[in-house]
Amino acid sequence: MDFSLSPALQELQLRVRRFIADEVIPLENDPRQTAHGPTEDLRNELVAKARAAGLLTPHASREMGGLGLSHVEKAVVFEEAGYSTLGPTALNIHAPDEGNIHLMEAVASDAQKDRWLRPLVQGKTRSCFAMTEPPPGAGADPSMLATTAVRDGDEYVIDGVKWFITGAEGASFAIIMAKMEDGSATMFLSDMDRPGIEHVRTMNALDSCFTGGHGVLRFNQLRVPATDVLGELGKGFRYAQVRLAPARLTHCMRWLGQARRAHDVALAHARSRQAFGRTLGEHEGVSFMLADNEIDLQTARLHIWHTAWLLDQGERCNFESSRAKVACSEAEWRVVDRSVQILGGQGVTHETIVARIFSDMRAFRVYDGPSEVHRFSMGKKIVAGRGDASVKPGEQR
Repeated sequence: MDFSLSPALQELQLRVRRFIADEVIPLENDPRQTAHGPTEDLRNELVAKARAAGLLTPHASREMGGLGLSHVEKAVVFEEAGYSTLGPTALNIHAPDEGNIHLMEAVASDAQKDRWLRPLVQGKTRSCFAMTEPPPGAGADPSMLATTAVRDGDEYVIDGVKWFITGAEGASFAIIMAKMEDGSATMFLSDMDRPGIEHVRTMNALDSCFTGGHGVLRFNQLRVPATDVLGELGKGFRYAQVRLAPARLTHCMRWLGQARRAHDVALAHARSRQAFGRTLGEHEGVSFMLADNEIDLQTARLHIWHTAWLLDQGERCNFESSRAKVACSEAEWRVVDRSVQILGGQGVTHETIVARIFSDMRAFRVYDGPSEVHRFSMGKKIVAGRGDASVKPGEQR
């Protein structure tokens, strides 16, 4: 792997960095932010700015109107966008839309792309991904899927309840995971205004960075035409891996930008704040925390870049993406936690952006699989001889 960045990628990195600094960060204290994320009005303004700058939805293919970024290129751009709490929203690379765009480019039909994907890439609509269910349904264990889809002529009838559905309120359409009569799983596309979809409520959560918050959805005799099956019948779990392995990594990329921002705020404070006759940064206890932050930031970045590089080589990277998800979510969390400590009173108030990053990031160790589930999955593969160390270059994991 070559860690150098091409001149074109360096130029794009700088463009994004300037855009975030000049156009996005000034809106971080805009009153159109709520406990459930930026309002649709604020999102539209941010998207318009990114569109004018030629930076909207850069991960989408050029055919769809994006920049067609590779995974390594996404790692660089997404980190820069993540430097602001509003950056991923502005560039239209936030969850769940980013992962849904990647999935639909891979498996949607041409008609489905024209109907749902193109407006999503253009930033005109939002989507949600309806998989997680309340107990006893699917959570970290997708095999517990309880939402059902039953064939009825040329339609499927879907019944079930989903929750923690990011972006549900205000989404134009949903990708719904449901269990078939034979026990397999299938993904369905549905407009959110169809009869049979009820947005029950928006859940209160630690984070406030996702437009539409996290919703509870009830499907009651929702009728979906057979033409709106996403991909092939019975391949829902396989498609979930197509979506989730890269999506785990893009979470790591965006949150790395947030962790770097928290560190920069703490570093500026440590350089200027006087205590006990010297600046905070001159005290060993604080300087050690700053050093540990740098170690964790670089460790996370290397996990991201390496896994992204493997994805660009065509590897599946289920093992590596799990490893990166655990390492990055925990390292980046440590960076933000130390930054709060360095800032002292300012760190636990909203005098700086760090308290907001702290609240938003805590859930990252749960999103897209808790650390414990990824460790369990990796451990089984290692014991079975299928871990990273036992695989030769070019072999599938």
